[in-house]
Amino acid sequence: MGTPFDMTQGKLSIIATPIGNLEDITLRALRTLKECDVIYAEDTRVISKLLARYELKKPLQRLDATTEMKKADEIIARLENGEHVALVSDAGTPAISDPGSRLIAAIRPFVASREEGRQIVIEAIPGPSALTAALSIAGLDATGFTFLGFLPHKKGRQTALKKIAQSEYPVVLYESPHRILKLLKELVQHRVSHITIARELTKIHEEVISGTPAELLVHFSLHPDTVRGEFVVIVAP
Repeated sequence: MGTPFDMTQGKLSIIATPIGNLEDITLRALRTLKECDVIYAEDTRVISKLLARYELKKPLQRLDATTEMKKADEIIARLENGEHVALVSDAGTPAISDPGSRLIAAIRPFVASREEGRQIVIEAIPGPSALTAALSIAGLDATGFTFLGFLPHKKGRQTALKKIAQSEYPVVLYESPHRILKLLKELVQHRVSHITIARELTKIHEEVISGTPAELLVHFSLHPDTVRGEFVVIVAP
């Protein structure tokens, strides 16, 4: 006798990709990229470089912060048809200060149990993350920490900075080269005593420096050529 329900399974793979060095990718991630039917990427040009490095060819679709919800129905339809969809961001783990969380939340209600027949599975393919990479080499006790990602540009920013300065745990922030000097000035104003900055992680010009916000402000002001790449800022308690 045949089964009373359709066991067609759609799968959404959330794949962590290198934050710099293209060798930092797991065997499982490469296998998943090879097996999937389509890749949704924050920037198709970025993922194309990784695919070319490992001689992989797959259909690519753009899915960034502005198109994330617009393409949710399209992706759900693919999954319901039994397709294997991969989601990647420009670097690191999707949905961690990157697009993906709203899409996953929209798909979650469609994740069914085996008894319900047609299935949608969401799986994590873990790997690189600037957050954990920076903490691992900062020399701080990271038994507990707070991750805030990118601070708001305007509304709520000063309130967040005040809480950071008073935190009992290390606080990890992401910052762009365009605003790192502004952030350092703000940390000086809020009397933060010690920070560690990691930039260009896993790349040729990787740099990890520690000191007071004032000292690091002087460092980057005197060496403007180093104000590039993505910054991870760890504020010590």
